[in-house]
Amino acid sequence: DLSDNTDGLDFPVYKSIYDCKEDFDAIIDFSHFKAVPDVCKFAAEKKKALVLCTTALDEPALNAAEELSKVAPLFKSANMSVGMNVVFELAAQAAKALYPDFDIEIVEAHHSRKLDAPSGTAFQLGEAIKSAIPDEMEYVYDRHDRSQARQKNEIGMSAIRGGNIVGEHEVYFVSDEETIKITHQCMTREAFARGALAAAEYIKDKAPGRYSMKDVVSKAFN
Repeated sequence: DLSDNTDGLDFPVYKSIYDCKEDFDAIIDFSHFKAVPDVCKFAAEKKKALVLCTTALDEPALNAAEELSKVAPLFKSANMSVGMNVVFELAAQAAKALYPDFDIEIVEAHHSRKLDAPSGTAFQLGEAIKSAIPDEMEYVYDRHDRSQARQKNEIGMSAIRGGNIVGEHEVYFVSDEETIKITHQCMTREAFARGALAAAEYIKDKAPGRYSMKDVVSKAFN
């Protein structure tokens, strides 16, 4: 942390990851994109696994993660909730069955302090849907700047920010006759922690390379 104030804490805090001398099996990173390059470099030097949970990564952070994956296992997912990753698979399967007869819209809601919008999870949800559809799909954000009928190859993206919403994601599949809605609501951030710990257990002894929560949940759909 930028602050090393440990008043009232029963665990150490360091200004730099290089100050950490404890032994470990894996790194779990929920931080900020500016911290990611140093975290990746540290993991590469130690040849230890990294569970990268930080979102909205810039190019230096993405490049650092790619370099790490060449020498150590890298587990990267936009959302660490096991339930949300099951929703990715459900949405992809639904898209296969329903497109192009159904229009597709994604709505996400988060707390008022979240900086990026739409969320990384919303984009991953969109990418899961796009991977299941042969057409070239286009993201359309909020529609406030459009005065035209909706096109079939659009995936709508809308973001809500307010209060202390942990995380909510909805996918709408809408036709003239019916609506199908897949919803995930995270009620506590412990879901992300539980998923990150499961990821660390899964990846800590793996060979160098890239892994994701899809590797953990997709076998249930095979």
